[in-house]
Amino acid sequence: MKKLIACIIALLALSCSISDDTQKSYVELLPVESASVPDEFTRAEIYDITITFKRPSECHAFKDIYLKDESDGLFIAVMSTVFTGNYDCPLIDNVIEKTFTFQPGQEDLYVFKFWHGSTNSGDEEYIIIEVPVID
Repeated sequence: MKKLIACIIALLALSCSISDDTQKSYVELLPVESASVPDEFTRAEIYDITITFKRPSECHAFKDIYLKDESDGLFIAVMSTVFTGNYDCPLIDNVIEKTFTFQPGQEDLYVFKFWHGSTNSGDEEYIIIEVPVID
């Protein structure tokens, strides 16, 4: 009997939801406004790369820097968590600066493609910076 009561209590505890359905979120990419990258890399050194972006509303929170190695370069954008719910999200034009580290490997040239947004016709725009690697 004690086992049955314990199982029922466990099932009830697992079936209860404590989440708040009024607050949800999703991830959105934000355009990079500018980037500060060295003119050249020395192989195996570690470098700081700084990007700036705009936080469009109070409901946007910085999540991470998105990096994806593609065949034609390193794609970089800003990931933002956007909170939605039953509250206002005043628009702001807050410029934020974030830095990440980069260590060149065996490549002789790195192409950084900082996502700068999309045009009205849906074409992607990039800030493209090429950085040679010296030994």
